[in-house]
Amino acid sequence: MIQTVWPYLALMPLAAGVFPSLEKRFQWRVFSVLPPIVWTYLFVTALAVGGLWTATPEIQGAQRTLTSLLLPALLFLLMVTCDLRAILAVGPRVLGVFACAMLSILLAVTLVFVLFRSVLPVEGWKMLAALSATWTGGSANLVAVKQVIGLSESALPSVLLADALCYSVWVLVLFSTGAFAPAFNRWTGADRSGHEYPRLAAVSSTGPPRLGHIVLWLGLAIIVGLGAARLARSMPTSAMLTQTSWTVLLATVAGLVIARTPLARIPGPAWTGSALLALLVAVLASQSNFHGLASAPLFILCGFITMLLHIGMLALLARVFRFDLYLCGISSLAQIGGVASAPVLAATYSPVLVPIAVLLAMLGLILGTGMGLFMASVLSSLAPAGAG
Repeated sequence: MIQTVWPYLALMPLAAGVFPSLEKRFQWRVFSVLPPIVWTYLFVTALAVGGLWTATPEIQGAQRTLTSLLLPALLFLLMVTCDLRAILAVGPRVLGVFACAMLSILLAVTLVFVLFRSVLPVEGWKMLAALSATWTGGSANLVAVKQVIGLSESALPSVLLADALCYSVWVLVLFSTGAFAPAFNRWTGADRSGHEYPRLAAVSSTGPPRLGHIVLWLGLAIIVGLGAARLARSMPTSAMLTQTSWTVLLATVAGLVIARTPLARIPGPAWTGSALLALLVAVLASQSNFHGLASAPLFILCGFITMLLHIGMLALLARVFRFDLYLCGISSLAQIGGVASAPVLAATYSPVLVPIAVLLAMLGLILGTGMGLFMASVLSSLAPAGAG
């Protein structure tokens, strides 16, 4: 049994790297249902419940320090990969489809909470706020919102499972819709020529990073994270705009600023950010237990109902604004699936859509935390008295 901090610190990166390595090496189908990040969370939670380490004051202090340090560093690295000018270059129509997809997700989450708030756990509004963050952005946005609103560790597994299962089903559906595009486009009255798609250059890649690049970005991210936390202490706070909120916001802005400098051309921020995300999830899981899984079936049901409402509302908006199926599909998956899956779907539709899908996924990363916090404010006002 581990009772001191250094064995615990050695175990966390080891556990964080197991499942991403297995996916890359063996490409097992199980990872298409539950991605490595979910397996990492469940695995480390099982180790915590099994008593592999004891929550001594020393280990608890290390957990708090790692969480407060890794989160702003992670968001900074992810924002460095986002080019706002390139995103705006996709044009107003594509951004309009993206906005409609986001609006339908947020409305669906709100409706589901109103329908199920009497039977959801006391933290139900926080769980749905976190889900809205990852369904408009990504896993990093989910973690950021979780920390800001104080979602408990025991409630997080249900959110991760609902996210993974609903996403897996939606991906399969979207990859099967290509044959229905002509009929859908006739129904919506969309331009079926494809001429409305902006012709963008393929998203450039700086290539795989070297060890020096990884170390450079890691050090810079930690410095930015520490600086953001220091500045956040001097900022005014409110019920929703806490010190953690300021830290997240300042780190995000710093990343977007660096993204417009020559420093952003150095390879490595995305690779380093992915590693930090896996490590952060492992650290969060090390503080949790399986108590919250009792609510998982109900919350997964809420997730699927949210997805169905999103699909229905997006289809109606497509009819009103004459959007085509391809843009609707990649706009939805760019938010729910992120940069890992949206470009793949776009490639099956039309090669010209690939850079658009990447840029929309990056836009989701920028907006996801803000959308999650906005939904936390909305849902908390709708929650039963005494909830959360």
